[in-house]
Amino acid sequence: MATLGDLGLSAGINILSAFVFLVIFAILRLQPFNDRVYFPKWYLRGLRSSPTTSGVVQKIVNLDYRSYLRFLVWMPEALKMPEAELISHAGLDSAVYLRIYLIGLKIFVPITFLGFAVLVPVNWTNNTLEDSKLVFSSIDKLTISNIPEGSHRFWVHLLMAYAFTIWTCYVLLKEYETVATMRLHFLATERRRPDQFTVLVRNVPPDPDESVSELVEHFFLVNHPDHYLTHQVVYNANDLAKLVKEKKKMQNWLDYSQLRYERNPKIRPTHKTGFLGLWGRRVDSIEYYTSEIDRLSEEETAERARTRKSTKYVMPAAFVSFRTRWAAAVCAQTQQTRDPGIWLTAWAPEPRDVYWPNLAIPLVSLTIRKLIVAVAFFFLTFFFMIPIAFVQSLANLEGIGKVAPFLKPIIEIDFIKSFIQGFLPGIALKIFLILLPTILMLMSKFEGIVAVSALERRSASKYYLFLLVNVFLGSVIAGTAFQQLNTFIHQPANEIPITIGQSIPLKATFFITYIMVDGWAGVAGEILRLKPLIIYHLKNFFLVKTERDREAAMDPGSIGFNTSEPQIQLYFLLGLVYAVSTPFLLPFILVFFGLAYVVYRHQIINVYNQEYESGAQFWPDVHGRIITALIISQVLLFGLMSTKKAAQSTPLLIALPVMTIWFHIYSKSRYQPAFVKFPLQEAMMKDTLERTREPNLDLKGYLSNTYVHPVFKDDEDEDNEDVPYDHDRSLVLTKRVSRRNTPVPSRHNASSPPSLKGAGDGGPDFL
Repeated sequence: MATLGDLGLSAGINILSAFVFLVIFAILRLQPFNDRVYFPKWYLRGLRSSPTTSGVVQKIVNLDYRSYLRFLVWMPEALKMPEAELISHAGLDSAVYLRIYLIGLKIFVPITFLGFAVLVPVNWTNNTLEDSKLVFSSIDKLTISNIPEGSHRFWVHLLMAYAFTIWTCYVLLKEYETVATMRLHFLATERRRPDQFTVLVRNVPPDPDESVSELVEHFFLVNHPDHYLTHQVVYNANDLAKLVKEKKKMQNWLDYSQLRYERNPKIRPTHKTGFLGLWGRRVDSIEYYTSEIDRLSEEETAERARTRKSTKYVMPAAFVSFRTRWAAAVCAQTQQTRDPGIWLTAWAPEPRDVYWPNLAIPLVSLTIRKLIVAVAFFFLTFFFMIPIAFVQSLANLEGIGKVAPFLKPIIEIDFIKSFIQGFLPGIALKIFLILLPTILMLMSKFEGIVAVSALERRSASKYYLFLLVNVFLGSVIAGTAFQQLNTFIHQPANEIPITIGQSIPLKATFFITYIMVDGWAGVAGEILRLKPLIIYHLKNFFLVKTERDREAAMDPGSIGFNTSEPQIQLYFLLGLVYAVSTPFLLPFILVFFGLAYVVYRHQIINVYNQEYESGAQFWPDVHGRIITALIISQVLLFGLMSTKKAAQSTPLLIALPVMTIWFHIYSKSRYQPAFVKFPLQEAMMKDTLERTREPNLDLKGYLSNTYVHPVFKDDEDEDNEDVPYDHDRSLVLTKRVSRRNTPVPSRHNASSPPSLKGAGDGGPDFL
C-alpha cells in the first residue's frame, strides 16, 4: 500500500524527469542542426528554411547565450496563436483535438475545488479505517472508505455526485454545440476538396455484358443524368504496391552504399545477403542493389501492365464524382436501388485519407473479418490480465509479504519500498502497453476499413475498451485481491463483495502513480521527440544527398488519435470515478490536462503534419466515451455506498444514470447529425457561391486523377479525349444483350461519358 512518502518519491522522480525532458528539449530546439526535427511543419509548408550562419560551428551549435536565457519561451508562444488561425494553420481536427484537454480543465477545476473544500474534510474527520482490519495508508483516510457505515455524511457525497454530474453534462452540452458549429462553419468555408464531389460506390453487381467501369458509368448516367461527371474504378494493386515499396527500399540502400563509397573511394562497400546481413554470400553492395533494382523494375512494369489490363484486378467498386456538392450529398446519403445490398454509396474519404490496401477486400468478407477480430480482441483482453496482475503485485508488496515472508527483509527497506510502490507499477504498466496500439491498429486494418481516419477511430474504440477493462477494472479487481488476500481467506463468501466495495477507493494510489508516469513524464517526453531526432540524424548522415532527401528524412508525425485519445479518456474515467470517493487524485489529473494542452499545442503548431482532415468527425466518439465514464462512475458509487448501509441516500443515486442516459440521447439527436450528414442547404449554398466566383471552373480536370491509386499516379492517360456532355439527352448508351442491344466495343474511357453520335444509324441501341 503506497503511502504519502511513496507518492512523494514518485512525484519527485516524475517531476524531475519531466523537468529534465523540457530543459533538454528547450536546448536542443535552439540548435541549428535540429531545426528540421522540431519545426518540420514550417519546412513542409515552405515557410522556413535552414538557418544561414557563417562558420561551421555556428551551423551546428547556437552560440547566442541570450537565447538560452529564454529557453522556456516556447510555452507562452504555443498559447499565442488564436483558435481561428490554428484551424487555418493545422486544420479543424487538430484544433478540436486540443479542446479535449480544455474540456478536462473545464470539468475538473471546479470539481477539484469542491472536492477539497467539501469532501476531503468530511472524509478525514473519521476513524473508520483505523478500527477495521483492512490494509490502508494515510492517503486512504482522505477517501470515502473512512466514512462509517450508515453515516449521515453520505448525504454530502450524494449532493456532490449530483453537482458533478450536472456540471459535467453542462460542459459537454456546450462543447458539443460549439464543436458542431465549428464543423459546419469549417465545411462551409473550407477550400474546394475532391471528396466534396465524390462518393465511394461498393458492391457493384456483376454484369455479363459490361465491365465494372462501363456498368458504373451506365448506372449513374441513368439514375443521376444531370449530375454525374466522371468515375474511377478501384484496382487491386496491392501486389504492385509491394513491388514499388521493395524497390524504394533497395534504392535507399543503394544511395547509402554510394554515399559510403563517395566518402571513402578506396574501399568498395560490401555486405552479406542473409538475414540482417549476419550470414550468406558476401557481395558488392552497389552492384547487388543495382541489379535488384533492375529486377524489381522489370517485375513492376509487368505487374503494372497486368493490373491495368486484366479484369481480375478490377474490384466491384468505384469513386464516382458529380458536378456539384449537392448531387454528391444526395447520392451519398440515399439508397440507390430497391436492393439495399448492392450499389452501396458513402462519402468518399479525401484522397490522402484513403487506405488503398483495404479497397481490394471484397465487401462480402467484411462481416467474417469483423467476427474474427472480435474473437481475437476478446482473447487479447482476457490474456492481458496476466501482466496486469503482475503489475498489481508490485503495487501491493504488503500483501505479497504476507504470502511470501522471505521477501520481507528486502521490501521493508524504506527507499526500495517507496521506489517500487511509488514508481515501478506505473512504469511497468506503461511498458506492457507499448505494443498494444500497433496490435489494435493491425486488427482494425484486417476488418477492411477503407479510410485512415476511420481506422484510427476504430482502433481508438478498441484501445479505450481495453483500457477500461484491463487497466481500470482489471487493476481494481486484481489489486483488491492482492491487498485484502488475508481478509478474503478468513471471511465468509457473502462478505467478499462488501470488502471489494470498500477497497475500490484504496486503488487510487496506484492510479496516481500511473498518472505521474504516463501523464507527467510521458507527456514531457513527447515534446523531446527522441526517436525522430535520432532517426533524422542517421538518415541525414547516411542517406541525404540533396535538399529533397533532407526533406524526406524529416518525420513530423501526427497526433495519433488512435493512441492519444483513449489515453485521455482514461484520465476522464479516473477523474469522474474518484471525484466523489477520492478527490485527492484530482490535482494530479489537472496537472496532466494543463501540461498536455501546452505540449500538444506546441507540437500541432510546429511539428505534426496531419495525414488527413475529417472535419472533427471523431467528436461524437469523444462525447460518448466521457458519458460512458460518467455512467460507470455513478454505478460504482452506487455499489460502493450500498456496502456502507446508507439506506436513505443510496436509492437516490439510481436517478443519476437515468438522467445521464437521457442527456446523451438528447445531445446525440440534437448535434450528431452534423457529424454524419452534410446538409443539402449548405451544399447548395457552397455550389452557388463557387459558380458565381469561378464560372469557368474545369471541375473534371480538377477531379480527373485525384482518386487514382498512388502506384498509377505517374502513368500517362491512354485516352485524353474530352467528349462533350449533352445535358438534354434522355437515352443512355448501353451494351447489354439481355436488353436488346448490340454489344460493340466501348469507345469511352472511365473518365468521360459517352456521346449520342451514332444513334439510329447502326450504332448501339439506348435505354
